[in-house]
Amino acid sequence: MLRVGLTGGLGSGKTTAARRFTELGAKVISADEVGRALMQPGEQVFADIVAKFGRGIVKEDGKLDRAALAKIAFGGGGAPSRIEELNAIVHPATIARQEEMIAEIVTNDPDAVVIVESALVFETKHGGEEGWRRRFDRIILVRASESNKIARFVARARNSGSSQKWSALDADAQRRMAHQIDDDWKATHSDYVLTNDGSVDDLRAQVDALWPRLKEAAKIKV
Repeated sequence: MLRVGLTGGLGSGKTTAARRFTELGAKVISADEVGRALMQPGEQVFADIVAKFGRGIVKEDGKLDRAALAKIAFGGGGAPSRIEELNAIVHPATIARQEEMIAEIVTNDPDAVVIVESALVFETKHGGEEGWRRRFDRIILVRASESNKIARFVARARNSGSSQKWSALDADAQRRMAHQIDDDWKATHSDYVLTNDGSVDDLRAQVDALWPRLKEAAKIKV
């Protein structure tokens, strides 16, 4: 087994890389998907978030209003950021569930390459300083220029139906990126770095070149 953390900032292209790793045979766990599942009504994480941030973040259908929660968490409208309060609720539960999923995968496939796709491998404070060293055998960083990250974030928001102006989306991206560690620092603490300032095919080619090395490492368990 090889436990791999696949990370990258907003708009870096880590999800595109994760998709290609899945096609090649990796067992990919999306931290976002795990977190969203835990934030559904009936889950303890949901209850804890509502208790902390108030009923104003709950929609009429009883689910979280993720946009309203994000605005509070990232300090929209000039308000102070409360992202660490949110992370303190979500991260421990999400990481615990990831570890359960990894254990289930390895039971069926001892030589699996298990990749956890997460924007916050380095940023999470859960597990103590440098907790990622305990959680992962290898770390892959997908990096891109700030301009490309913002452009991708804005395009994704527009494609999902956002009616916000470009300037508002740009500001939102900047706020989110301010809570993420600089790519240069991440690169010095990662085992592999993929650069995504070109085409999707360029990124996929980098993933393809790396994949055999991960498979071999999983077999020798190093």
